Amino acid sequence: MTGPRYPDLIARLPATVPFVGPEVQERMRGAPFRARLGANESVFGPSPKAIEAMRAEAAEAWKYPDSKSQDLMQALSAQLGVGMENIIVGEGIDGLLGNLVRLLVAPGDPVVTSDGAYPTFNYHVAGFGGVLHKVPFKDDHEEPEALMATAREVGAKIVYLSNPDNPMGSWHPGERIEAALDALPDCTLLVLDEAYIEFAPDGTAPRIDADDPRVIRFRTFSKAHGLAGARVGYGIAAPDLIQSFDKVRNHFGMSRVSQAGALAALNDPGWLADVVARTAQARERIAQIARENGLTPLPSATNFVTVDCGRDAGFARAVLEALADEGVFVRMPFAAPGNRAIRIGAGTPADLDILADALPRALDAARG
Repeated sequence: MTGPRYPDLIARLPATVPFVGPEVQERMRGAPFRARLGANESVFGPSPKAIEAMRAEAAEAWKYPDSKSQDLMQALSAQLGVGMENIIVGEGIDGLLGNLVRLLVAPGDPVVTSDGAYPTFNYHVAGFGGVLHKVPFKDDHEEPEALMATAREVGAKIVYLSNPDNPMGSWHPGERIEAALDALPDCTLLVLDEAYIEFAPDGTAPRIDADDPRVIRFRTFSKAHGLAGARVGYGIAAPDLIQSFDKVRNHFGMSRVSQAGALAALNDPGWLADVVARTAQARERIAQIARENGLTPLPSATNFVTVDCGRDAGFARAVLEALADEGVFVRMPFAAPGNRAIRIGAGTPADLDILADALPRALDAARG
């Protein structure tokens, strides 16, 4: 009796998961976390209007969803000022990235990203046999000019850039992205991940025509809109690229409940503004807690603060593990030099009280 025959590419891949979720960690430690500050979610939750819409739509869950997400796409089109032909909706940015890589990357194709940038993108590239070329961060920022230069050197199919950045929380003004785009090689696509754009200062989003064939921008309802569990993301790009997603996407991958929640969230700007304000307050509190403990908070345009622990990756890992022992879930960047830090998500005042109480003991344990 034999099992399935895997293609050589899949057989060679390790069975890795980009992120070990907090629920998995809670099962491993045999106890829940007291403060969940590591997954870049919005602890402030979705708009009450979104909750109401999802509750109402749950009664219709016996129906398949609209495969075009028409109502949501119309609302996005109106808010963004772009045509519906410029928009693709999918199962979070992660799902859209997987479809995009499937569309463009064949085994051996070069792809450029930053060393330490979003691991899920790398996971998709590896899954389709692409070859990753990684550019170091510079002063805790991704470096657009270096990414473009490397893309020219290797003939990259895709360049991935996040702005604002995860995991460091840094950002570039839109003008710098626009200028760097002029150096993008022909037949190379810039994937601009703007998952945190709602938290960023004015002027962070570059002015790029939606019909520009060189770029696809990805945004999400998982962060500021508080719908990480609903899995709704969208892309903005030229119509030819958007239409090509129909070749590979799961046409019924969205749920009716998610579509309804995202539409209601989009139509509640007051809730979004309140979440952005509370997130800014939480970032200030995290920075204060870090400084009170002799650590250095890095400037952030996201819903988290990356905190420099002042030593090496081993020490940062020890702090992270000691915080977990205290019931506080945080993460840390994967690659040097960012891995000298831990990354703490914006929490409620009660969450951050727990952090303030636990961090001194965690640092003592890490130093001990």
